[in-house]
Amino acid sequence: MSSELNPADIVRVADLAGKAREASRRLALLSRADKDQALRALADALDGATEQIVVANVEDVERGRASGMDDGLIDRLTLTPERVAAVADAVRDIAALPDPVGEVVRGSTLANGLQIRQVRVPMGVIGMIYEARPNVTVDAAGLGLKSGNAVILRGGSAAESTNRALVAVMRDALEAQGLPADAIGLLDGGRDAVRALLTARGQVDLIIPRGGAGLIQTVVTESTVPVIETGVGNCHVYVDAAADLDKALAITVNAKTQRPSVCNSAESLLVHESLREQFLPKVLAELAGAGVVLHTDPGAGSAAEAAGIPHVPATDEDWDTEYLALEMAVAVVPDLDAALAHIRAHSSGHTEAIVTEDRAAARRFTTEVDAAAVMVNASTRFTDGGEFGFGAEIGISTQKLHARGPMALPELTTTKWIVEGDGQIR
Repeated sequence: MSSELNPADIVRVADLAGKAREASRRLALLSRADKDQALRALADALDGATEQIVVANVEDVERGRASGMDDGLIDRLTLTPERVAAVADAVRDIAALPDPVGEVVRGSTLANGLQIRQVRVPMGVIGMIYEARPNVTVDAAGLGLKSGNAVILRGGSAAESTNRALVAVMRDALEAQGLPADAIGLLDGGRDAVRALLTARGQVDLIIPRGGAGLIQTVVTESTVPVIETGVGNCHVYVDAAADLDKALAITVNAKTQRPSVCNSAESLLVHESLREQFLPKVLAELAGAGVVLHTDPGAGSAAEAAGIPHVPATDEDWDTEYLALEMAVAVVPDLDAALAHIRAHSSGHTEAIVTEDRAAARRFTTEVDAAAVMVNASTRFTDGGEFGFGAEIGISTQKLHARGPMALPELTTTKWIVEGDGQIR
Protein backbone atom coordinates (compact mmCIF):
# COMPACT_ATOMS: atom_id res chain seq x y z
CA MET A 1 0.00 0.00 0.00
CA SER A 2 2.76 2.45 0.86
CA SER A 3 4.07 2.36 -2.74
CA GLU A 4 0.80 3.99 -3.86
CA LEU A 5 1.20 6.91 -1.48
CA ASN A 6 2.71 10.28 -2.15
CA PRO A 7 6.39 9.92 -1.10
CA ALA A 8 6.23 13.38 0.46
CA ASP A 9 3.48 12.19 2.83
CA ILE A 10 5.50 9.14 3.83
CA VAL A 11 8.52 11.33 4.59
CA ARG A 12 6.37 13.84 6.50
CA VAL A 13 4.80 11.16 8.68
CA ALA A 14 8.17 9.49 9.29
CA ASP A 15 9.63 12.83 10.41
CA LEU A 16 6.64 13.55 12.66
CA ALA A 17 6.75 10.06 14.16
CA GLY A 18 10.52 10.19 14.68
CA LYS A 19 10.26 13.45 16.58
CA ALA A 20 7.34 12.06 18.58
CA ARG A 21 9.40 8.97 19.46
CA GLU A 22 12.23 11.12 20.81
CA ALA A 23 9.74 13.18 22.79
CA SER A 24 8.10 10.05 24.23
CA ARG A 25 11.44 8.89 25.63
CA ARG A 26 11.73 12.13 27.57
CA LEU A 27 8.14 11.92 28.77
CA ALA A 28 8.73 8.42 30.09
CA LEU A 29 11.29 9.83 32.55
CA LEU A 30 8.94 12.41 34.05
CA SER A 31 7.53 12.09 37.54
CA ARG A 32 3.85 12.53 38.21
CA ALA A 33 4.56 15.96 39.69
CA ASP A 34 6.37 17.01 36.51
CA LYS A 35 3.51 15.87 34.30
CA ASP A 36 0.84 17.44 36.47
CA GLN A 37 2.70 20.76 36.50
CA ALA A 38 2.94 20.63 32.69
CA LEU A 39 -0.77 19.86 32.37
CA ARG A 40 -1.71 22.80 34.57
CA ALA A 41 0.56 25.01 32.45
CA LEU A 42 -1.24 23.76 29.33
CA ALA A 43 -4.60 24.62 30.87
CA ASP A 44 -3.43 28.12 31.83
CA ALA A 45 -2.04 28.66 28.32
CA LEU A 46 -5.37 27.67 26.77
CA ASP A 47 -7.19 30.10 29.06
CA GLY A 48 -4.72 32.83 28.11
CA ALA A 49 -5.15 32.20 24.39
CA THR A 50 -8.95 32.06 24.43
CA GLU A 51 -9.36 35.00 22.06
CA GLN A 52 -7.04 33.66 19.35
CA ILE A 53 -8.58 30.18 19.65
CA VAL A 54 -12.11 31.55 19.23
CA VAL A 55 -11.05 33.69 16.25
CA ALA A 56 -9.58 30.60 14.57
CA ASN A 57 -12.72 28.64 15.39
CA VAL A 58 -14.94 31.30 13.78
CA GLU A 59 -13.09 30.66 10.50
CA ASP A 60 -13.95 26.96 10.69
CA VAL A 61 -17.58 27.58 11.68
CA GLU A 62 -18.12 30.06 8.85
CA ARG A 63 -16.55 27.65 6.37
CA GLY A 64 -18.74 24.85 7.71
CA ARG A 65 -21.93 26.85 7.36
CA ALA A 66 -20.97 27.88 3.82
CA SER A 67 -20.47 24.23 2.89
CA GLY A 68 -23.90 23.24 4.25
CA MET A 69 -22.76 21.50 7.45
CA ASP A 70 -25.78 20.55 9.57
CA ASP A 71 -26.56 22.30 12.84
CA GLY A 72 -25.55 19.34 15.00
CA LEU A 73 -22.05 19.20 13.52
CA ILE A 74 -21.75 23.00 13.70
CA ASP A 75 -22.52 22.78 17.41
CA ARG A 76 -19.81 20.13 17.94
CA LEU A 77 -17.35 22.28 16.01
CA THR A 78 -18.06 25.55 17.80
CA LEU A 79 -15.81 26.85 20.60
CA THR A 80 -17.06 29.79 22.66
CA PRO A 81 -15.00 31.39 25.45
CA GLU A 82 -17.04 29.30 27.90
CA ARG A 83 -16.26 26.11 26.00
CA VAL A 84 -12.56 26.95 25.85
CA ALA A 85 -12.64 27.41 29.63
CA ALA A 86 -14.35 24.02 29.99
CA VAL A 87 -11.69 22.40 27.77
CA ALA A 88 -8.94 23.94 29.92
CA ASP A 89 -10.67 22.74 33.10
CA ALA A 90 -10.79 19.21 31.64
CA VAL A 91 -6.98 19.34 31.38
CA ARG A 92 -6.78 20.35 35.05
CA ASP A 93 -9.05 17.41 35.85
CA ILE A 94 -6.58 15.11 34.06
CA ALA A 95 -3.77 16.50 36.21
CA ALA A 96 -5.73 15.52 39.31
CA LEU A 97 -6.14 11.89 38.21
CA PRO A 98 -3.86 9.09 39.44
CA ASP A 99 -0.85 8.38 37.24
CA PRO A 100 -1.04 4.85 35.82
CA VAL A 101 2.64 4.75 34.83
CA GLY A 102 4.64 2.61 37.24
CA GLU A 103 1.58 0.94 38.75
CA VAL A 104 2.34 -2.68 39.65
CA VAL A 105 -0.30 -4.89 38.04
CA ARG A 106 1.01 -8.05 39.71
CA GLY A 107 4.23 -9.38 41.15
CA SER A 108 5.83 -12.10 43.21
CA THR A 109 9.07 -13.54 44.47
CA LEU A 110 9.95 -16.91 42.96
CA ALA A 111 11.40 -19.84 44.87
CA ASN A 112 14.84 -19.04 43.42
CA GLY A 113 14.70 -15.50 44.85
CA LEU A 114 13.92 -13.66 41.59
CA GLN A 115 11.60 -10.73 42.17
CA ILE A 116 9.25 -10.22 39.25
CA ARG A 117 6.62 -7.54 38.72
CA GLN A 118 4.45 -6.41 35.86
CA VAL A 119 4.26 -2.62 35.68
CA ARG A 120 2.37 -0.16 33.53
CA VAL A 121 4.46 1.77 31.02
CA PRO A 122 3.54 4.24 28.23
CA MET A 123 2.63 2.94 24.78
CA GLY A 124 5.08 5.38 23.19
CA VAL A 125 3.60 7.11 20.13
CA ILE A 126 -0.18 7.21 19.65
CA GLY A 127 -1.91 8.40 16.50
CA MET A 128 -5.38 9.89 17.04
CA ILE A 129 -7.70 10.27 14.03
CA TYR A 130 -10.98 12.04 14.64
CA GLU A 131 -13.58 14.34 13.12
CA ALA A 132 -14.70 17.93 13.72
CA ARG A 133 -14.54 18.01 17.52
CA PRO A 134 -11.76 20.36 18.64
CA ASN A 135 -12.18 19.39 22.30
CA VAL A 136 -10.78 15.96 21.34
CA THR A 137 -7.56 17.71 20.27
CA VAL A 138 -6.99 18.90 23.83
CA ASP A 139 -8.33 15.78 25.56
CA ALA A 140 -6.03 13.52 23.53
CA ALA A 141 -3.00 15.71 24.13
CA GLY A 142 -3.70 15.91 27.86
CA LEU A 143 -4.30 12.20 28.30
CA GLY A 144 -1.23 11.44 26.21
CA LEU A 145 0.99 13.66 28.35
CA LYS A 146 -0.36 12.26 31.64
CA SER A 147 0.21 8.67 30.46
CA GLY A 148 3.71 9.47 29.16
CA ASN A 149 2.84 9.14 25.47
CA ALA A 150 3.56 11.42 22.55
CA VAL A 151 0.52 11.96 20.33
CA ILE A 152 0.13 12.62 16.62
CA LEU A 153 -3.22 14.28 16.05
CA ARG A 154 -5.19 14.19 12.80
CA GLY A 155 -8.43 16.07 13.25
CA GLY A 156 -11.09 16.58 10.60
CA SER A 157 -10.49 19.24 7.96
CA ALA A 158 -13.60 21.07 9.17
CA ALA A 159 -11.70 22.06 12.35
CA GLU A 160 -8.37 22.75 10.66
CA SER A 161 -7.88 26.35 11.82
CA THR A 162 -9.02 25.59 15.38
CA ASN A 163 -6.78 22.55 15.72
CA ARG A 164 -3.75 24.47 14.49
CA ALA A 165 -4.39 27.20 17.05
CA LEU A 166 -4.90 24.72 19.89
CA VAL A 167 -1.82 22.66 19.07
CA ALA A 168 0.35 25.78 18.68
CA VAL A 169 -0.72 26.99 22.15
CA MET A 170 -0.03 23.61 23.75
CA ARG A 171 3.34 23.13 22.04
CA ASP A 172 4.45 26.60 23.18
CA ALA A 173 3.34 25.77 26.72
CA LEU A 174 5.40 22.55 26.71
CA GLU A 175 8.50 24.38 25.51
CA ALA A 176 8.04 27.01 28.21
CA GLN A 177 8.19 24.16 30.76
CA GLY A 178 11.39 22.80 29.23
CA LEU A 179 9.54 19.83 27.72
CA PRO A 180 9.62 18.67 24.10
CA ALA A 181 7.02 20.37 21.92
CA ASP A 182 7.01 17.29 19.69
CA ALA A 183 5.10 15.42 22.40
CA ILE A 184 2.08 16.95 20.62
CA GLY A 185 2.18 16.77 16.83
CA LEU A 186 -0.43 17.75 14.24
CA LEU A 187 -0.65 15.96 10.91
CA ASP A 188 -1.85 18.15 8.04
CA GLY A 189 -2.67 16.96 4.55
CA GLY A 190 -5.30 14.89 2.82
CA ARG A 191 -6.14 11.21 2.67
CA ASP A 192 -2.66 10.15 1.60
CA ALA A 193 -1.23 11.73 4.74
CA VAL A 194 -3.72 9.77 6.84
CA ARG A 195 -2.90 6.53 5.01
CA ALA A 196 0.80 7.17 5.56
CA LEU A 197 0.09 7.44 9.29
CA LEU A 198 -2.00 4.25 9.22
CA THR A 199 0.84 2.33 7.60
CA ALA A 200 3.66 3.72 9.76
CA ARG A 201 4.09 0.38 11.52
CA GLY A 202 7.17 0.40 13.72
CA GLN A 203 7.08 4.19 13.93
CA VAL A 204 3.65 4.57 15.55
CA ASP A 205 2.58 2.16 18.31
CA LEU A 206 -1.20 2.57 18.28
CA ILE A 207 -3.95 4.25 16.26
CA ILE A 208 -7.23 5.31 17.87
CA PRO A 209 -10.03 6.49 15.56
CA ARG A 210 -12.90 8.49 17.00
CA GLY A 211 -15.88 9.43 14.86
CA GLY A 212 -18.56 7.96 12.66
CA ALA A 213 -18.82 4.40 11.40
CA GLY A 214 -17.24 5.27 8.04
CA LEU A 215 -14.12 6.78 9.59
CA ILE A 216 -13.68 3.92 12.05
CA GLN A 217 -14.07 1.19 9.44
CA THR A 218 -11.63 2.92 7.08
CA VAL A 219 -9.02 3.05 9.83
CA VAL A 220 -9.62 -0.55 10.92
CA THR A 221 -9.43 -1.97 7.40
CA GLU A 222 -6.51 0.09 6.08
CA SER A 223 -4.20 0.34 9.08
CA THR A 224 -1.13 -1.85 9.53
CA VAL A 225 -0.54 -0.16 12.90
CA PRO A 226 -2.52 -1.76 15.77
CA VAL A 227 -5.94 -0.10 16.16
CA ILE A 228 -8.38 0.19 19.03
CA GLU A 229 -11.84 0.28 17.45
CA THR A 230 -14.13 2.81 19.08
CA GLY A 231 -17.50 4.26 19.15
CA VAL A 232 -20.31 2.98 16.96
CA GLY A 233 -23.27 2.62 19.28
CA ASN A 234 -26.42 0.76 18.22
CA CYS A 235 -27.67 0.62 21.81
CA HIS A 236 -30.90 -1.00 23.03
CA VAL A 237 -33.22 -0.55 26.00
CA TYR A 238 -35.25 -3.67 26.82
CA VAL A 239 -38.26 -3.16 29.11
CA ASP A 240 -38.95 -6.51 30.75
CA ALA A 241 -42.30 -7.86 31.95
CA ALA A 242 -41.15 -7.25 35.54
CA ALA A 243 -40.08 -3.65 34.97
CA ASP A 244 -40.96 -0.75 37.24
CA LEU A 245 -42.81 1.28 34.60
CA ASP A 246 -41.94 4.69 36.07
CA LYS A 247 -38.26 3.76 35.91
CA ALA A 248 -38.69 2.34 32.42
CA LEU A 249 -40.28 5.54 31.12
CA ALA A 250 -37.63 7.82 32.61
CA ILE A 251 -34.74 5.60 31.47
CA THR A 252 -36.03 5.22 27.90
CA VAL A 253 -36.69 8.92 27.38
CA ASN A 254 -33.35 9.90 28.90
CA ALA A 255 -31.40 7.31 26.90
CA LYS A 256 -32.89 8.58 23.64
CA THR A 257 -33.36 12.32 24.09
CA GLN A 258 -30.85 13.64 26.63
CA ARG A 259 -28.18 13.92 23.91
CA PRO A 260 -29.16 11.96 20.82
CA SER A 261 -26.06 12.74 18.74
CA VAL A 262 -23.64 10.65 20.85
CA CYS A 263 -22.71 6.99 20.68
CA ASN A 264 -24.23 6.00 24.03
CA SER A 265 -27.72 7.21 23.20
CA ALA A 266 -30.29 4.45 22.71
CA GLU A 267 -31.33 3.69 19.14
CA SER A 268 -33.81 0.82 19.72
CA LEU A 269 -36.50 0.11 22.30
CA LEU A 270 -37.70 -3.45 22.95
CA VAL A 271 -40.85 -3.88 25.03
CA HIS A 272 -42.23 -7.12 26.46
CA GLU A 273 -45.61 -7.91 24.90
CA SER A 274 -47.33 -8.02 28.31
CA LEU A 275 -46.72 -4.26 28.53
CA ARG A 276 -48.20 -3.44 25.11
CA GLU A 277 -51.32 -1.75 26.51
CA GLN A 278 -50.08 -0.55 29.90
CA PHE A 279 -46.69 0.93 28.97
CA LEU A 280 -46.17 1.20 25.23
CA PRO A 281 -48.66 4.02 24.43
CA LYS A 282 -47.26 6.09 27.29
CA VAL A 283 -43.59 5.75 26.29
CA LEU A 284 -44.36 6.27 22.60
CA ALA A 285 -46.29 9.44 23.43
CA GLU A 286 -43.42 10.75 25.57
CA LEU A 287 -40.88 10.03 22.84
CA ALA A 288 -43.01 11.54 20.09
CA GLY A 289 -43.65 14.58 22.29
CA ALA A 290 -39.89 15.05 22.55
CA GLY A 291 -39.65 15.09 18.76
CA VAL A 292 -38.53 11.49 18.25
CA VAL A 293 -39.41 9.88 14.92
CA LEU A 294 -40.63 6.36 15.76
CA HIS A 295 -39.79 3.45 13.45
CA THR A 296 -42.13 0.69 14.61
CA ASP A 297 -42.58 -3.02 14.03
CA PRO A 298 -46.20 -4.22 13.59
CA GLY A 299 -46.74 -4.70 17.34
CA ALA A 300 -45.49 -1.25 18.30
CA GLY A 301 -47.11 0.27 15.22
CA SER A 302 -50.59 -0.97 16.17
CA ALA A 303 -50.19 0.51 19.66
CA ALA A 304 -49.07 3.83 18.17
CA GLU A 305 -51.95 3.77 15.68
CA ALA A 306 -54.52 3.15 18.41
CA ALA A 307 -53.16 6.05 20.46
CA GLY A 308 -52.92 8.41 17.48
CA ILE A 309 -49.14 8.70 17.77
CA PRO A 310 -47.17 9.48 14.56
CA HIS A 311 -44.89 6.65 13.42
CA VAL A 312 -43.39 5.02 10.34
CA PRO A 313 -43.01 1.28 9.66
CA ALA A 314 -39.53 0.00 10.52
CA THR A 315 -37.42 -1.43 7.70
CA ASP A 316 -34.81 -4.15 8.07
CA GLU A 317 -32.12 -1.44 7.96
CA ASP A 318 -33.62 0.43 10.91
CA TRP A 319 -32.60 -2.26 13.40
CA ASP A 320 -28.94 -1.80 12.44
CA THR A 321 -28.95 1.99 12.21
CA GLU A 322 -27.06 4.30 14.54
CA TYR A 323 -29.34 7.30 14.07
CA LEU A 324 -27.42 9.81 16.22
CA ALA A 325 -30.60 11.87 16.00
CA LEU A 326 -34.13 12.04 17.39
CA GLU A 327 -35.16 8.75 15.80
CA MET A 328 -35.75 5.37 17.42
CA ALA A 329 -36.70 1.86 16.32
CA VAL A 330 -39.33 0.19 18.51
CA ALA A 331 -40.30 -3.48 18.68
CA VAL A 332 -42.56 -5.65 20.80
CA VAL A 333 -40.96 -8.95 21.84
CA PRO A 334 -42.66 -12.03 23.33
CA ASP A 335 -40.09 -12.71 26.05
CA LEU A 336 -36.54 -12.22 27.32
CA ASP A 337 -35.20 -14.86 24.93
CA ALA A 338 -36.52 -12.90 21.96
CA ALA A 339 -35.03 -9.66 23.32
CA LEU A 340 -31.64 -11.33 23.74
CA ALA A 341 -31.84 -12.79 20.22
CA HIS A 342 -32.69 -9.37 18.75
CA ILE A 343 -29.78 -7.73 20.57
CA ARG A 344 -27.39 -10.48 19.46
CA ALA A 345 -28.44 -9.90 15.87
CA HIS A 346 -28.21 -6.11 15.85
CA SER A 347 -26.02 -4.82 18.70
CA SER A 348 -22.77 -3.05 17.92
CA GLY A 349 -21.37 -4.21 21.28
CA HIS A 350 -21.39 -0.75 22.86
CA THR A 351 -24.06 -0.49 25.59
CA GLU A 352 -27.23 -2.48 26.27
CA ALA A 353 -29.80 -1.89 29.02
CA ILE A 354 -32.53 -3.88 30.73
CA VAL A 355 -35.24 -2.44 32.95
CA THR A 356 -36.53 -5.12 35.33
CA GLU A 357 -37.17 -5.92 38.99
CA ASP A 358 -36.60 -9.63 38.29
CA ARG A 359 -33.10 -10.51 39.49
CA ALA A 360 -32.98 -13.69 37.46
CA ALA A 361 -33.83 -11.79 34.28
CA ALA A 362 -31.20 -9.16 35.07
CA ARG A 363 -28.61 -11.86 35.72
CA ARG A 364 -29.36 -13.58 32.41
CA PHE A 365 -29.18 -10.26 30.57
CA THR A 366 -25.83 -9.24 32.05
CA THR A 367 -24.41 -12.72 31.43
CA GLU A 368 -25.66 -13.28 27.89
CA VAL A 369 -25.40 -9.82 26.34
CA ASP A 370 -22.04 -9.33 24.64
CA ALA A 371 -21.31 -5.61 24.99
CA ALA A 372 -18.72 -3.30 26.50
CA ALA A 373 -21.26 -2.05 29.05
CA VAL A 374 -24.48 -3.64 30.28
CA MET A 375 -26.92 -1.54 32.31
CA VAL A 376 -29.56 -2.77 34.75
CA ASN A 377 -32.21 -0.16 35.56
CA ALA A 378 -30.03 2.69 34.30
CA SER A 379 -29.74 4.79 31.16
CA THR A 380 -27.29 3.89 28.39
CA ARG A 381 -26.04 7.48 28.64
CA PHE A 382 -23.89 6.52 31.64
CA THR A 383 -21.31 4.73 29.47
CA ASP A 384 -18.81 7.55 29.63
CA GLY A 385 -15.37 8.00 31.15
CA GLY A 386 -16.43 11.04 33.13
CA GLU A 387 -19.56 9.35 34.48
CA PHE A 388 -17.53 6.27 35.43
CA GLY A 389 -15.12 8.48 37.39
CA PHE A 390 -12.19 8.08 34.99
CA GLY A 391 -11.97 11.77 34.04
CA ALA A 392 -11.61 12.61 30.35
CA GLU A 393 -11.81 9.68 27.98
CA ILE A 394 -9.98 9.03 24.73
CA GLY A 395 -12.95 7.08 23.35
CA ILE A 396 -15.15 4.05 24.01
CA SER A 397 -13.77 0.75 22.77
CA THR A 398 -16.22 -1.76 21.32
CA GLN A 399 -13.60 -4.46 20.78
CA LYS A 400 -12.30 -7.03 23.25
CA LEU A 401 -8.50 -6.99 23.05
CA HIS A 402 -6.46 -4.65 25.27
CA ALA A 403 -9.29 -2.23 26.07
CA ARG A 404 -13.08 -2.40 26.24
CA GLY A 405 -15.55 0.32 27.18
CA PRO A 406 -14.56 3.88 28.17
CA MET A 407 -10.81 4.31 27.70
CA ALA A 408 -8.92 6.57 30.03
CA LEU A 409 -5.35 6.69 31.31
CA PRO A 410 -4.72 2.98 32.09
CA GLU A 411 -5.87 2.01 28.59
CA LEU A 412 -3.16 4.26 27.10
CA THR A 413 -0.48 2.13 28.73
CA THR A 414 0.93 -1.31 28.12
CA THR A 415 2.91 -3.40 30.60
CA LYS A 416 6.51 -4.42 31.05
CA TRP A 417 7.92 -7.26 33.15
CA ILE A 418 10.77 -6.22 35.43
CA VAL A 419 12.82 -9.02 36.93
CA GLU A 420 15.40 -8.37 39.65
CA GLY A 421 17.83 -10.98 40.80
CA ASP A 422 21.11 -11.47 42.65
CA GLY A 423 23.15 -13.52 40.23
CA GLN A 424 20.62 -16.27 39.53
CA ILE A 425 21.24 -18.35 36.41
CA ARG A 426 19.09 -20.93 34.74
